[in-house]
Amino acid sequence: MAEPKIVVVGTCDTKADEINYIVNCLREAGADPRVMDVSVLSDSEITPDYSRHDVAAAAGTDNAAIIALGDENLAMTKTAEGAANLARHLFDDGEMDGVLLLGGTMGTDLALDVASALPIGVPKMVLSTVSFSPMIPVERIPADLMMGLWAGGLYGLNEMSKASLRHASGAVVGAARLAQHDVKRKPVVAISSFGTSALSYIVDLVPALEARGFEAAVFHATGMGGRALASLAQKGELVAVMDFCLQEVGNLFHGSPVNSGADRLIAPGVPRLIGPAGLDMIDALVCEPLPAALNDHDFHQHNRLLTCAKTTPAQRSAAARHVAAELAKSDAPTYFMLPLHGICGWDREDGPLYDPEAMAAMADAFQGAIQ
Repeated sequence: MAEPKIVVVGTCDTKADEINYIVNCLREAGADPRVMDVSVLSDSEITPDYSRHDVAAAAGTDNAAIIALGDENLAMTKTAEGAANLARHLFDDGEMDGVLLLGGTMGTDLALDVASALPIGVPKMVLSTVSFSPMIPVERIPADLMMGLWAGGLYGLNEMSKASLRHASGAVVGAARLAQHDVKRKPVVAISSFGTSALSYIVDLVPALEARGFEAAVFHATGMGGRALASLAQKGELVAVMDFCLQEVGNLFHGSPVNSGADRLIAPGVPRLIGPAGLDMIDALVCEPLPAALNDHDFHQHNRLLTCAKTTPAQRSAAARHVAAELAKSDAPTYFMLPLHGICGWDREDGPLYDPEAMAAMADAFQGAIQ
């Protein structure tokens, strides 16, 4: 790709210097920059390729009506709608090879909507003063988003903030050069799993699916992986799901933050093959105080990020009934497999989660709930 077309999305009325700097960085990197102005209140000294009025029109309104909303949140939400619609239109028309979005809290709120409107594989780089912050809802993060922390970037240019702008520009240009939008994709089957120390089925499943003409995409069932799986299923990117590791579903049920959201097991029209791996434990974050409800549990500390509480018979039974109730909502073919001799490598004899009584209680609960 000789000159990848990179759309820079930002508020030209408050970030003119920063946007001009990005435009120059992109040109130096051999890209063709186009600026989309998502300002609300006023125009700026920059003449954007896509004005704030173009953005408003893409939302079916005009800028005066957006201002008349009289509320900064409502105004930015409507502007985000227009920016997302316009960005998708530009990509569909071949006028965008990647997008670089920047801002503080307002700009990041808008950026997440724009990035989510674009298909997977389109380079999406968000440079934000609140990157990686807990204020960013994990369910709004697209499956392939790149994000950088804009150090010292709240107002004006300095050497620290310019370094962040340069890095972000280089990242999106490099990604756009290497993107392969014209490659014919095979139908994708998603698989949820842990690493092979706990769940080794992926070693056999991946080549078996590939031999049958599918592409296997394995998602790490530690929160964000399951959210990406659920998002892609909801968007129709998957032809089937082999959801053999329900750790994140069990975590949500038991109140752990390491979860994949409430819609993990529900996606219109997507066939599923389900297994119960992961329901034998509850993840807890090492960086936070241990929840009081887990104080009397046995633990297997996986690493310095995660520790895993061994679930009791009652907890496994309750989680089994919850999973069965969720699967009953499916409108697509759904099949459930119930192993009876341990559900992962750690749940076998001499393993840290081995508990025949709990395994039997979970099996009974599943058999009673799934008919």
